[in-house]
Amino acid sequence: MGKPLEQMPPTHPRQEPRIPLSLTVDHVKEVFRDCVDFSVRQVEWPERGTLTLCYLAGMVRLERVNDYILRPLAQDGRLAELELREAFRRMGEGALYNLVVSWRDTMDRAAVDLVEGCCLIFCPGEGRALSVSVGTEEKRSISPPENETVLKGSRDCFVESLRTNTSLVRRHLKAPELRIKEQIVGRQSLTGVDVVYLEGIANLDTVAEMERRLAAIDIDAVLATGNLEEYLVDDIHTAFPLIQYTERPDRFCGGLAEGRVGVLVDGLPLGYLAPGTVSSFLRAGQDKASNWAVACVITVLRYLCVAVTLLLPALYIAMATFHQEMIPTRLALSMIAAKQNVPFQTVFEVLIMLAAFEVLQEAGMRLPRSIGQTVSILGGLVVGQAAVEAKIVSPAVLIAVAIAGTAGYTMPSQEMAGALRLWRFGLAVLASAAGLFGVMGGVGLLIYHLAGIESFGLPYLAPFAGGMGADAAGRAVLRLPLPLIKLRERMLRPPNRRKQG
Repeated sequence: MGKPLEQMPPTHPRQEPRIPLSLTVDHVKEVFRDCVDFSVRQVEWPERGTLTLCYLAGMVRLERVNDYILRPLAQDGRLAELELREAFRRMGEGALYNLVVSWRDTMDRAAVDLVEGCCLIFCPGEGRALSVSVGTEEKRSISPPENETVLKGSRDCFVESLRTNTSLVRRHLKAPELRIKEQIVGRQSLTGVDVVYLEGIANLDTVAEMERRLAAIDIDAVLATGNLEEYLVDDIHTAFPLIQYTERPDRFCGGLAEGRVGVLVDGLPLGYLAPGTVSSFLRAGQDKASNWAVACVITVLRYLCVAVTLLLPALYIAMATFHQEMIPTRLALSMIAAKQNVPFQTVFEVLIMLAAFEVLQEAGMRLPRSIGQTVSILGGLVVGQAAVEAKIVSPAVLIAVAIAGTAGYTMPSQEMAGALRLWRFGLAVLASAAGLFGVMGGVGLLIYHLAGIESFGLPYLAPFAGGMGADAAGRAVLRLPLPLIKLRERMLRPPNRRKQG
């Protein structure tokens, strides 16, 4: 009998070469056996021999095969005068009407070309194949971004095609210093991942670190954002995001111009920017498009909303349970009267409403878009009103939780908002145990946690920490008029800090 499944030795790492076969038509048929989309076409040249074409239906455009391969073979008189093997070599030197023509002599590379939409041409007696790019290039059309509101700015967004995304970046940043380096990640998915940066502006140490982390990823497939994010961040034991993502090419290019390093992934309609800090996650794409005074007020309001969404439920629990003397007399009497028939303690009221708020939000996200918003709004109104009328929670708790939840929606980054919601629960529990002392202890623990996080060598609390100076911290909150911002952020360590004259 064989070994039990749990005792069988692992097969990692994968053997190289991946397919230990010589490159022939029969071996290609063996590799793609039981694949209904694999096709083989014989092209006969009278009195000289037969060429064999291999391709995957659905991955190639048949019109391109006809126009770029079959038509030249049938109509080019110079090829018709040559011996078959000589004509085959001439095809690789430019006799075919195609920009991307390559010789392949290994099965690994030939198999990847077939999957990517190439057509392989085999000639009898030749130990190699000619790979001609005739892919379909089918992709979703460029449309306005769905998750990032655009008031004043470009209305294009990234799509699932990697080359389309790099072209969008090129259109926004036409500088020849733009560098795009590609790595293949994923044993089974063979996903292309591009590192994008501006030479002379991005810190080369950050670029090298990004490339090193990508090269160290060894997983089966990169099909979701988590397959990449959790391997790139410095600390996976935190709820706070450490790399920023955006679906807007203009915002992505703005990060590159600041000195950040970008990452584009084939199959994912978004781009990543590193390093990420607290200040970068609290900035919106519209901040630079708005008047500087309005942008300053909105940014300050956003920071205040961080405090409100984190602390308001916890402070309510602490004051209502331990520190009633902090509440004005009339308000305290009103709260006592409203709570007379409520059977639960204040902490359970708050936690119940916070949990209900999260459930309604999750339901609104998972339902179809046409009814998701309606369910969230109506559900919140109905559940909240019914809970108050049934004396399950008091009106003051409902108001506190609603204000805290609404304040969390002001976060430009949904991942940052999710981390704040998680810590909001923790602070509420600490407040129920030790009142204001528990709240302050939780805030200290949060600051300690944030102070210990880095993103590609940059402190997560920069520029508020890390010796960046008061001026840098002030500019993170209060935006100066753009003509007065002469230098790039020092915390990113760009080789060239001057951004305008």
